[in-house]
Amino acid sequence: MKSIRDIYKIGIGPSSSHTMGPERAAKIFYEQHPDADRYRVTLYGSLSKTGVGHGTDRVIRHTLGDSRTGIVFSREEWPGMHPNTMDLEAIVGEDVVGTMRIESIGGGDIRIPGESLLDSPEVYPENSFAEVSDFCHWRYIDTLSDYVELNEGEEIWPFLMEVWQVMKNAIDRGLKTTGTLPGGLRVERKAKYLYEQVPQDDVPALKEFQLISAFAYAVAEENADNGLIVTAPTCGACGVLPAVLRYAQVTRGFTDEQIVRGLAAAGIIGSLTKRNASISGAECGCQAEIGTACSMAAAALAELYGQNLDQVEYAAEVAMEHHLGLTCDPICGLVQIPCIERNAVAAMRAMNACNMSYFLTGSRNISYDMVCRAMHETGVNLSHRFRETSEGGLAKIYARRQKL
Repeated sequence: MKSIRDIYKIGIGPSSSHTMGPERAAKIFYEQHPDADRYRVTLYGSLSKTGVGHGTDRVIRHTLGDSRTGIVFSREEWPGMHPNTMDLEAIVGEDVVGTMRIESIGGGDIRIPGESLLDSPEVYPENSFAEVSDFCHWRYIDTLSDYVELNEGEEIWPFLMEVWQVMKNAIDRGLKTTGTLPGGLRVERKAKYLYEQVPQDDVPALKEFQLISAFAYAVAEENADNGLIVTAPTCGACGVLPAVLRYAQVTRGFTDEQIVRGLAAAGIIGSLTKRNASISGAECGCQAEIGTACSMAAAALAELYGQNLDQVEYAAEVAMEHHLGLTCDPICGLVQIPCIERNAVAAMRAMNACNMSYFLTGSRNISYDMVCRAMHETGVNLSHRFRETSEGGLAKIYARRQKL
């Protein structure tokens, strides 16, 4: 299993697979062919169908040069095609002098078919939660954060501290900003409004909902507005983990040093899911993004609250199990509806999953490895209309409504 650094990428929203990945690919291609007269980039699958809404064309032109970059939105498909595939061509005169095919596989990562040059090294010998748990019990390791330090070294903590600072800054900006998000849907920012409301009834559960939702909205709205965020595990699901961690810090008084240990535990869950299933909405629907984010958040909370490894696993399992089948159908291809609201709902569900693990871990029948496998099987069998193409579900119904 690879480093948890692969899960947490600091960058500009709104989409890790549609903006971060293509930007990275364009930079690599530009370094190989800096003297080309012009570039032609062909987008396929989800990149083609929702690329404009996600800003794929914008970030590619910005990277390669607006005046000399042409974008082709292709409807071509072939057996085995990754749903986020792009072809880059460098042209001098009338001759194509360089080509590269790239797959944007989620979380800002890219892959060149048939090559492993872009793969980061393996850091963890264990590749399932069962293996991680067995190793930890054998070595008398009580927490996932200690397991992370053993494998990644103490240098992981400054990295995670930087990640946490970016997350906190995104929350702070989001709570102070009002206005309308770009893209044409006229979606109003709601984080500041949520945060500043004073409920008439002093109900603890309502206050919890208000704070967690405001924090989740703040980050998700920053992402939708092309702000600086951290993938956790993706841009579209970037608000879930920061929301619950900020709530835990505000209400329980956890230090930043304690919070980053929660980030470490969450990173293991994200890495396992990425290896054994997917974190890409184009591959497996929103269950792969929001479902994974919810599992990461639930595991982080369980770690912070001092629960044992079995309880941490159960929290992550419950969080994922009840997102199975969740579709990715963003209206107009924008990371706004239902994405922003979904971050808040998943953050609340992470709290519930953690609480359930506290009471019921000893009675469980399902492991995280099992639900991870089920998520992948469910995702690859979802119709392509529900995997980030905006051709089904809410996106289709909204588009039809606009024509009336």
